Amino acid sequence: MSNECQAVHDLLRNLDRHTFPFDGGKLPFNGVYILFERGEQGHNGDRIVRIGTHTGVKQLQPRLKQHFLNKNKDRSIFRKNIGRAILSRNDDSFLKFWNIDLTAKQAREKYSLSIDFNYQHLIEEEVSRYIQANFSFCVIELDDKLQRLEVESKLISTISLCDECSPSKEWLGNFSPKEKIVESGLWLVNELYKTPFSAFDINQFSNLIKK
Repeated sequence: MSNECQAVHDLLRNLDRHTFPFDGGKLPFNGVYILFERGEQGHNGDRIVRIGTHTGVKQLQPRLKQHFLNKNKDRSIFRKNIGRAILSRNDDSFLKFWNIDLTAKQAREKYSLSIDFNYQHLIEEEVSRYIQANFSFCVIELDDKLQRLEVESKLISTISLCDECSPSKEWLGNFSPKEKIVESGLWLVNELYKTPFSAFDINQFSNLIKK
């Protein structure tokens, strides 16, 4: 997969790059986003560390804001995984509370007396600072939901199957309690090691992003 992964990196690094604070008006309504992280290198340039998309119509911008701005770990698995790595690195016992999904009212009522929400807010702040300072992204505009999901899956698989694309020793993800994140070098646990891009797919993908 190294040749295909190299090609994917070359193509995506040539797209317009966005950093925080980003202008939502310059982003499409629908698409796949690709994240790069400060200090992470691969294939002679910035290394891709996460690929993501959305299922709802016109939800690309809201999804990116959930990652970069909204201090709610339960609305962004990316934020949750960043927080997990920070807490694990610091050997912080709050990790067991950070892992709890408080989206449902029943869960909030069950754990409201156990969780130090002031401390949780401090961790949310730290996660936001880390993401805003260290990640940049590019976007592939795709309006069709099924096409977005296919491109996302094949990109993730292509990169996760590459034997020449690895994280640095200093990468925060090395501290993740999620084994798949540590092994893959990606801030992901789903769509890893599935069907990658073939050489033929790469040509089609190249035409797709140049439209």
